[in-house]
Amino acid sequence: MKTLNLVLVFLIIASGVYYFYFKTRQFRTRQVFPIRKKFFASKAGSFLGGLLFFFGLNQLLLFEGVATYVVSSLFIVLGAYIIFYNYKAAKHYKQFIDEETKLNEN
Repeated sequence: MKTLNLVLVFLIIASGVYYFYFKTRQFRTRQVFPIRKKFFASKAGSFLGGLLFFFGLNQLLLFEGVATYVVSSLFIVLGAYIIFYNYKAAKHYKQFIDEETKLNEN
């Protein structure tokens, strides 16, 4: 159980790091590339959902009680929904990135 807790903590930290990485990429992308900005925003949202999901799982392992089960299940369901929604959005925007780059070449 301690090993699983360490794995979940690692996944929480990695999700947070990747969230900030893609959020920084979103802010540093020029205004000429709005689709790329949306792509990076949806990738960041996927990792934020992963952070919520793994945090909910970790709380289930650490604590017991009705309140913990309710809050953890809320985090798990919300995190899974955010992952699913943003994954579909990133997949949609990814197909237009090359076209956007070709249109904005000078």
